[in-house]
Amino acid sequence: MPAAYKFFAELAQTWGLLYFVAVFLVVLIYALAPSRKARFDEAARMPLKED
Repeated sequence: MPAAYKFFAELAQTWGLLYFVAVFLVVLIYALAPSRKARFDEAARMPLKED
């Protein structure tokens, strides 16, 4: 396997992992932010509301 291919494959794997960890943390912070609690509670009750 050429050295350049191995280098770029490892680089892509490393940065891909860091990217997905960062996205996961952003989504987690968004979902657990106290300022969004009322909005998510209302959305959770929406299927139970009568028209």
